Amino acid sequence: MYWDIGKYVSRRVSNGGWGKSVVKEFSDFIQNRYVGIKGFSSSNIWRMKQFYEIYQDNEKLATLLRELTWSHNLQIMSCKTDEEREFYLTLAIKNRYSFRELKRQMDSGLYERTMLSDITNRLITKRSKGLTALRDSYMLEFLDLPENHKEKDLRKAIVENLKNFILEFGKDFTFAGEEYRVQVGNRDFFIDLLFYNRSLHCLVAIELKIGEFEPEHLGKMEFSLEALDRNIKKPMKIPVWG
Repeated sequence: MYWDIGKYVSRRVSNGGWGKSVVKEFSDFIQNRYVGIKGFSSSNIWRMKQFYEIYQDNEKLATLLRELTWSHNLQIMSCKTDEEREFYLTLAIKNRYSFRELKRQMDSGLYERTMLSDITNRLITKRSKGLTALRDSYMLEFLDLPENHKEKDLRKAIVENLKNFILEFGKDFTFAGEEYRVQVGNRDFFIDLLFYNRSLHCLVAIELKIGEFEPEHLGKMEFSLEALDRNIKKPMKIPVWG
């Protein structure tokens, strides 16, 4: 309906027959004719016109946008390019984002960060396929941590805000454990956070560090991954259909 109204108004305006005063009269007519109806202020009707004009020549995006609410579409209309609009349309549909979740991802510059990660992935040709499922940077402002916080504070905040963290972290991640224990010999070692990715069919270990990267951090991570691979990982079972 909003598309059809936008199309109607756009053609009236382009033909020189309608201006702001006529659109205002059109808005008043609708609201007087259908008492209590919402969403048909003159400013919103102009948005419908813009909505139609942005997508009228892009059949692919015009099809995608019909799967989202008007609020979602108003948010995505603010994007600068069709490529960015397609990114957020596809993302919102695939992940079933609420308006609030979509707005947060857009405000955090997810499109720009994803594009930057893709460029990095193409330049680093030896990077494993699994790592391309991750981004190079994450926005965790929702943790609301003080400036001087410790690693355990970061871990606890992530667990307490797990839904938002997974939305930021990426698709198809499920939480496996906090301070996940692995045993090597007679000693216990703990992984800060452990996830499982359903698309990659693999465990994803996270070691949280505050401050600059140190070479020993990589050694500890490799040690943890080897322990997971040897003692925790389970063989994939491929179903056989008769």
